Amino acid sequence: MKKTVSFSRNSTNLFFHILTGCNLSCRHCYINRSQHGEQTLPIETIESWLTSFSGTNREANVIFLGGEPTLHPDLARAVKKARALGYKSVTIDTNGYLFHDILDRVTPSEVDFVSFSLDGPTSAVNDAIRGEGSFERCTSGIRAAVQKGFNTSLIYTVSSANIHELSAMPELLAELGIRRFFIQVIGLRGNSAGEGAETLQVDRSLWLSTIPGVAEEAASLGITVTWPKVYLDPDEPFECAGLVADNHFIFPNGRVYRCPLCEDFALHGHEMEGDTLVDTPKINENDMFRLSIPEGCVMNKMIQPDNISYGEGGVPEHRIACCLLKEEMAPRPV
Repeated sequence: MKKTVSFSRNSTNLFFHILTGCNLSCRHCYINRSQHGEQTLPIETIESWLTSFSGTNREANVIFLGGEPTLHPDLARAVKKARALGYKSVTIDTNGYLFHDILDRVTPSEVDFVSFSLDGPTSAVNDAIRGEGSFERCTSGIRAAVQKGFNTSLIYTVSSANIHELSAMPELLAELGIRRFFIQVIGLRGNSAGEGAETLQVDRSLWLSTIPGVAEEAASLGITVTWPKVYLDPDEPFECAGLVADNHFIFPNGRVYRCPLCEDFALHGHEMEGDTLVDTPKINENDMFRLSIPEGCVMNKMIQPDNISYGEGGVPEHRIACCLLKEEMAPRPV
């Protein structure tokens, strides 16, 4: 049975981009180096920023991201530091190439999940989006992680290029030993905001007719499934995570966003000065969060409005949820 996952007021979620470099050039990559910086963070900076965010009164979770985080030669040291600081959970997001023998340098007790990105059930579909050979390398990486005892999850970014292949994923997930499946909707940021971007978005009817059924199938195979709400139910109130949750998207140049939709722009509400998180001058994303519009999410209306349709008199036919509002379906016994 599915449920809407409420925003948590009692925990900190740290989405920590420790570098922007990557060995792939995915069509929908959201990294924008002109905005996020070119540098690889020194391990001393990573450790000091981890310490700064662990010092709150909340339970903190950290997800190590890139670019490709396993390209960082000191990722294992960063993982161990996060665990020593008492982070509630530690996750590594990876494209599956698993550089620097990372699976041999950390243990399943130090990493709660190794999360892999795959965008198709076959090499023909996935490699057209992520690059030649990436399907084979990613699935081989998943098998290696499972064999070593790591909990594994998988992220599938849905776009018009691969939504029709999504129904084939549950069988592959079960065969690979995946524990959690994250279905993500494409956001128009980075590469996906370029020429032809509007053709990558999926309309409301196709999203709603596809995603729940795939989630049901995966759950029937014993897999937990999470996906973005995207479209609010008619009587469902709009709520912005930027106002009621403690999420921080940190980039190597020190920018810290609360809303990932803002990341192509200098709208970051915070930045790191040394080891201290400081507010940025107005106007920034925090000022936008407080605006109320009939379309729901203000940032969606500003940045990627093509997923909104209007009826007579210009009245929106539906409202867009905060991009961080999730649905979840628990696994059923198999």
